[in-house]
Amino acid sequence: MACVKLGSKPEAFHLDGNSWICSTGLPSDVVIEVGDTSFHLHKFPLLSRSGLLESLIGECSRDDEQKCTVHLDEIPGGAKTFLLVAKFCYGVKLELTATNVVGIRCAAEYLRMNEDYGDANLIAQTENFMNEVFGSWSDSIKALEACEEVLTQAEELHIVSRCITSLAMKACADPSLFSGPASSHSGSESPAGAASWNGIGAAGKADSVGEDWWYEDACILKLPFYRRLILAIGNRGMKPEKVAGSVMRYAVRHLPLMRRQSSATHSIVSSSSEADQKNLLEQIVELLPYQKAVFPTNFLLQLLRTSMILHAGSLCRENLERRIGAQLEQALLEDLLIPNMGCSVETLYDIDCVQRILDHYIGEERDVNHPNANCVEGQLMEGSHALTPMTMVANLVDSYLSEVAPDVNLKLLKFQSLAAVIPDYARPLDDGIYRAIDIYLKAHPWLTDSEREQLCRLMNCQKLSLEASTHAAQNERLPLRVIVQVLFFEQLRLRTSMAGWFFVSDNLGASQNPSCNLVLARTEAPNPATTTQHLVVAADDVKERVCELEKECLSMKQDLEKLVKTRGSWNILFRRLAFRLKSRFPKLPKPSNDAKDSETPTAPLIDGKENHCNANKEELSKI
Repeated sequence: MACVKLGSKPEAFHLDGNSWICSTGLPSDVVIEVGDTSFHLHKFPLLSRSGLLESLIGECSRDDEQKCTVHLDEIPGGAKTFLLVAKFCYGVKLELTATNVVGIRCAAEYLRMNEDYGDANLIAQTENFMNEVFGSWSDSIKALEACEEVLTQAEELHIVSRCITSLAMKACADPSLFSGPASSHSGSESPAGAASWNGIGAAGKADSVGEDWWYEDACILKLPFYRRLILAIGNRGMKPEKVAGSVMRYAVRHLPLMRRQSSATHSIVSSSSEADQKNLLEQIVELLPYQKAVFPTNFLLQLLRTSMILHAGSLCRENLERRIGAQLEQALLEDLLIPNMGCSVETLYDIDCVQRILDHYIGEERDVNHPNANCVEGQLMEGSHALTPMTMVANLVDSYLSEVAPDVNLKLLKFQSLAAVIPDYARPLDDGIYRAIDIYLKAHPWLTDSEREQLCRLMNCQKLSLEASTHAAQNERLPLRVIVQVLFFEQLRLRTSMAGWFFVSDNLGASQNPSCNLVLARTEAPNPATTTQHLVVAADDVKERVCELEKECLSMKQDLEKLVKTRGSWNILFRRLAFRLKSRFPKLPKPSNDAKDSETPTAPLIDGKENHCNANKEELSKI
């Protein structure tokens, strides 16, 4: 830490109770009162250096020429600072440091200790030293902290703004260009043999310093100073990600509720009131950069949870909810499970908060991707497996619904409202929403049939996987209409798959025609025996797959008949459906050993595939 020594005389001040006495061999002729402390001094050393003391002592001397008393209760820095000023007036040795120079500078201005009252007076001495202080990061931090005690005068003399400008400039500069980015609280010292000129190391490179080297020192500042420092750094063009990192460090350090280790924060919680914490949180939220994705979503969710505990203002919570909604695809389920802290606690988790966050996300996605919405929807409907942000949010919401569904106090309307926000194209598969619906039905057995059917409209039976369809077909909690739809679409999927295999068989049969391979024969001349062997193997695979599909179809038919028997009122409907399905889908012939026999039923089945699908859909609509 930089320091300057002033004066040359030995120590002449000693304390006697609440009084400081200057022992120069001459009796004191003036008493300076600063608060509860008295200074028994001499007129000449004081009035020769201070314009204010000259005026006050002159007025006092007219009334009492023997000994006068002057009150300086408003002097910046109080008695501690005035003692140093008195030593300067007497020429006694003292040191100017980064921690005391601010107070002395403000006191010198108050006492009017300028060049009119002697060369190299205290104002000039402190100004010269402060220019040296501003060249060091750690000294600038200490000087800024010292401004808190004399804030009004420090602001008037622009000391605060000069400190912040110095710190912002150094934080934005390359740390390798100057020595001493070390924290003022780390206690680390530069090597004794490392020479430097103008702050630039000349004896080898120091240890590598990360971009966050200034975070810890900035965290020790009070919020008003820290706020001004962050704004100054942002105005100098620092990347929002770096600014965000500092704000995160500051929030975790000063908001105990942001730390999960509650046992380590009891002393901090007791030292600050809830009102102070609330005010601190709201101001930190105002400091957050507006750029998207510069903060982790879990950090924003922790801030939101803390704001609810501290009962922060609605604008603060709305700000956080909007920021979270803008990057909801990055959220984790455990962070989204926010306990309900409202006055009327109905549900275990705050469903309304998640609903608002989701609404913000959907609204922003609609505005940003409006021109490409049809393209995105088309990609998802074509079966693209790429996890788009909308698909990630859909999976997150489905998982969240599965977690909150067991809550018996969760109303059907809230469950439906949250699930319906996600567009249908955002879910490549509806297994997640089906699981959530099943859990909700299990936890709410008192729902009526109409409510169950209304709830099941949230899922698309055509988009269930094979495992989910199998589970749904045997799920007694689902309405019968939904089970019929699941079985219908599964049979439709099975027939479509069979048609695809027959189409492959047709292509394999056609490939045996020599005319189809005329060009290939002219160029490559393949071995006829090898080609025939490959075709036979492929045909066998097709026949084996067709047999498996027929077995699956028969098994599904048996399951359907059992289901009809258990639901007596639906017997006639199922028989009617089964009759119509049989009339529209003739029984497939069994595959023969000859590969060419598999070609026979292919043409009518493929030609009529579209008509069969339309007929099945008409049957489903009648049901």
